[in-house]
Amino acid sequence: MKVYLEVYGCTANKSDASLIKGILKDNNYKLVDKINNADTLILLSCTVIDTTEQRMLSRLKKLKNTGKKIIVGGCMASIQSDKVKSIIPNAGLLPPQYSHQILDVLNSKKTNFKLKNKTQFSKHYEDIFAPISIAEGCNFSCSYCITSKARGKLKSYPMNEITQDICSAIRQDCREIQLTSQDTSSYGLDIGKDLGELLLKISKIEGQFRVRVGMMNPYTCLKNIKSIITGFKPLNIYKFLHLPVQSGDDKILEKMNRKYLVKDFLKIIKKFRESYPDITISTDAIVGFPTETDDQFQHTVDLLEEVKPDIINITRYSARPYTKAKNMNGRVNTSIVKERSKYLTELCNKISKQNNLKHIGKKYYVLVTEKGKNNTYVGRSENYKPVVLNEKVKIGEIKKVNITKAANTFLVGSII
Repeated sequence: MKVYLEVYGCTANKSDASLIKGILKDNNYKLVDKINNADTLILLSCTVIDTTEQRMLSRLKKLKNTGKKIIVGGCMASIQSDKVKSIIPNAGLLPPQYSHQILDVLNSKKTNFKLKNKTQFSKHYEDIFAPISIAEGCNFSCSYCITSKARGKLKSYPMNEITQDICSAIRQDCREIQLTSQDTSSYGLDIGKDLGELLLKISKIEGQFRVRVGMMNPYTCLKNIKSIITGFKPLNIYKFLHLPVQSGDDKILEKMNRKYLVKDFLKIIKKFRESYPDITISTDAIVGFPTETDDQFQHTVDLLEEVKPDIINITRYSARPYTKAKNMNGRVNTSIVKERSKYLTELCNKISKQNNLKHIGKKYYVLVTEKGKNNTYVGRSENYKPVVLNEKVKIGEIKKVNITKAANTFLVGSII
């Protein structure tokens, strides 16, 4: 049987995709890259915000017109199966917690879904990147988040199984290991371990590779901050911190049920920068959360101007089904949300460019990860800054580079 796989959304979905590919290849299924060549189509869906949901529904309608067998995985298969079935009544459903049971769904068996460690199954990777799940689910219920409803409660995977997954990826010539879960700093809270401990274990694996640590919730990061900061010390761990603040106002954070204060976020940033002065900081901000006033929005602006993150992911608030925030009063006018979002975007571009200019003249060891535009190559420095190289290099190599130029979102370097 020939199978076509289409993946949307977060790194966790990409990790599930590598698992599905591994299982299919182990069982002699052929993966194809064109819909017309496939017998079965698999779509790993995302529904994090409304516009993404609408995109998924539109895509399902187009896939239905092919007349082929369709399986829908990802978060929609778990939390919005009714919407999937309204478009494709006979679609197979593969909730993300059970991606390892792809064969049962593919063969139309009556499936008794059972939770298992995804780390126990083969994975297949097609490039230098290896998204590795270290846990499934989340123990928190942010009032706006549909993903925690879709992926269930926290289940951390054993360290030895995670390291085996990484060793397998390295044998497949992967060089950038992307650790993923809904909240990486929650890792181990259910099994008496912590993220810092895991990072130190991973760093000792033989081979040439680097590790990018995924998103952390400030609340759980603060619980084990000393250990986590120590875990970042090895040279093969990118000095990159993705710490979403979501709002610079404590009252809004309380309504979001984020369980931390602005001062906690600032404390974490300070401690990381004290240990790693050149660390790249990435954060997220939600604009227009219910009842957000002009003053509360300004608090977010003030915070970002103080912290000056390298990357700021801006999301306009989107009411999601099954969340507490959906039923909150005080919806912010759409035109105001757009205006705030535009202002923040301009601010972020300005901060990012200012930060990048500071890297000109510095020297980094860059892992070459992909081909760029116009015969260039792109790599990542030790602090995960994207660096464009004009020289011809090989993907997977590490080159010593001098930074010569800076743009809003990337650096330009020349090989020394």
